[in-house]
Amino acid sequence: MADSFIQLRDKVRAFAREREWEPFHTPKNLAMALIVEAAELVEHFQWLSPEQSAALDEKTREEVAQEAADILIYLTRLADVLDIDLARAADAKLALNARKYPVEKSRGSAAKYTEP
Repeated sequence: MADSFIQLRDKVRAFAREREWEPFHTPKNLAMALIVEAAELVEHFQWLSPEQSAALDEKTREEVAQEAADILIYLTRLADVLDIDLARAADAKLALNARKYPVEKSRGSAAKYTEP
């Protein structure tokens, strides 16, 4: 999977470089663009029931896939600009979450680790 992240990072980096977008790809701008794309993703689920959100029609599913891809691309670019290894960061975060949410205390519960 790490190789996939590296390949994606390199494709996104080349895409930006070919268009000379580096001056615009500041961490602030990329973070803001990421949030905009996340909002566009959420729009597809607004007002749907849990059941409806799990059974999207093909057109909506494709639109959701496009928004998810935009999010991944911006996140990948942000991590590249900030020299963050996303695979390593995700592994570290999963290890931290495993300590915060031990299986025996968390199974079947959506409560935050700070809640009783």
